[in-house]
Amino acid sequence: MLALVTGAAGFIGSHLSEKLVEQGHDVIGIDSFTSYYPRERKLANLCSLRKSGRFTFIEGDIASLNLRRLMEGVDGVFHLAGQPGVRSSWGAGFSEYVHDNIIATQRLLEASRERDILSRFVYASSSSVYGDSEELPLMEQRIPRPNSPYGITKLAAEHLCQVYFRNFEVPTVVLRYFTVYGPRQRPDMAFNRFITRISKGLQIDIYGNGEQSRDFTFCDDIVSANLLALRATPGNIFNVGASKPIKLSDAVELIERLVGKKAKIAYRPGAAGDVKNTYGDISKARREIGYSPRVTLQKGLESQVGWQLESELESGVAVKA
Repeated sequence: MLALVTGAAGFIGSHLSEKLVEQGHDVIGIDSFTSYYPRERKLANLCSLRKSGRFTFIEGDIASLNLRRLMEGVDGVFHLAGQPGVRSSWGAGFSEYVHDNIIATQRLLEASRERDILSRFVYASSSSVYGDSEELPLMEQRIPRPNSPYGITKLAAEHLCQVYFRNFEVPTVVLRYFTVYGPRQRPDMAFNRFITRISKGLQIDIYGNGEQSRDFTFCDDIVSANLLALRATPGNIFNVGASKPIKLSDAVELIERLVGKKAKIAYRPGAAGDVKNTYGDISKARREIGYSPRVTLQKGLESQVGWQLESELESGVAVKA
């Protein structure tokens, strides 16, 4: 298979690209290196891939690249590129979210409708489309009510996938990710910040009282879901999570044990757009594509802590107090 992976230099995209190459597939990776976090971190994610003759990397904005030419011979598309983050999506920054999450997705779908040999177009969505729901676990048939501009753009991209499937038979499959963590996690994400700051004896900020829960999902399980989506019936939407919600305070205690230091915690008011709890019902993904998360939070955090502390030691990362 010749696969196109957008966001290939990112956290999940680099892991997925490596797995595809490992399985003997050829991969075209695209990334625009947005300023959301340092370019050097993304370049480091590509180190092993660039040593492979099966991986071709293209730097550029999906919305302006010649996608028809790039997609010649492509059998499968994994669209992971996008502007992440709930808190940054408010205010003037929203235009970037519209461009990166909606316009770029439409351009890629438009190019995909001309690919008769395309077997699947897998879109990486988010549990943020559900919003703040008291009815848990969250099921795919729940009416989405996003609680942030970010969630709105992810839902809009989902709708684009659906209309291109219905009107032009683009074989789209949507995966709604639940709080992904693991090695290479983005530096703005909670576990990455907590690990670095607790290990250095610095204060961490928790927005809310720490009782909020998340369906933390290890990156390898998300990669597995993407590969399994190749066998899904087009037009489907699937939750992909661990289906084991864990309180943020319990996750912090686990990080404390793994790094061997107590956290200095400052509790802050909840931020606009945050939701209290996430918990995905994954029975549909289990039943229809054989998805089964395998990595526990203990094992997953052991992996992330080991990778992160070693990486910071090698690069001499400095963290502001």
